[in-house]
Amino acid sequence: MLDPLRHFLLIAEHATFTTAARHAHVSQPALTASIRRLEQSLDCRLFDRGRHGATLTEAGQTLLPHARAAVVAVDEGERAVGALDRLEAGEVRVGGGSTACTYLLPPVLATFRKKFPKVAVRLRELPEDLAVDEFDAGDLDLVVASAAKRGELFRDETVVLVAAPDVDPASLPFITFTRGSAVRALLDRHFPDAIIAMELASISTVKGSVRAGLGVALISRTAVITDLALGRLVEVKDPRTPIPRPLYVISRGVERLSPAARALRAMLLADAPKRPRRRRRG
Repeated sequence: MLDPLRHFLLIAEHATFTTAARHAHVSQPALTASIRRLEQSLDCRLFDRGRHGATLTEAGQTLLPHARAAVVAVDEGERAVGALDRLEAGEVRVGGGSTACTYLLPPVLATFRKKFPKVAVRLRELPEDLAVDEFDAGDLDLVVASAAKRGELFRDETVVLVAAPDVDPASLPFITFTRGSAVRALLDRHFPDAIIAMELASISTVKGSVRAGLGVALISRTAVITDLALGRLVEVKDPRTPIPRPLYVISRGVERLSPAARALRAMLLADAPKRPRRRRRG
């Protein structure tokens, strides 16, 4: 239906089938056949043809603004889709836990924004289980998490036990995250008898309390690497640590991602360790 509408508009503009066919890059018989099909579908005559060209009938005059609106809408839609493919528009929604959102994702997202400034990036920091639930509900395009049983390897992270310098870690309780955190789940699994003094919501408050000597904490090595290097924290030796905690990029598959999400996934995985893809169980 779109080509006949385009042909209809060209004839209305140029007032002759011959000139309209030339602008449409089709033969005049093909243009005539196109208009005939349109008239048959609408069950009306659109043009009166005479010695002075083609003039719109009353039905043609009625159709004219609607035909223009339809063609303009389709053209705008094609331009919008093309902009998405060229990453000149669009949006990508990303979720992850505290370590990913605080330390790992920002440098990648900054590079992505610099390369594709017209693509909107929405980042949500959530406990990993909730982030995966949001993904499954269709509210996120990509998730960086260790808790899910599927995904492509993003980073080989480890969790270490840390304390302030010059304290006896054996005499101190644990400072940890609230339930739902992936690191809290590791504490509950590997240190089931731990005495917990504080349950905090952010990495910075956990680290601040540990630096003050209020307790020890399990925390991702990436989150404390600077503190360890500067001597603000020390790694506590324990046979249960370090604990491996690989992080994965979870998506619905390349073929189901938007162009923006596909580009960000590729950027996230560009420097990932090469290991087999983790498959969903069940």
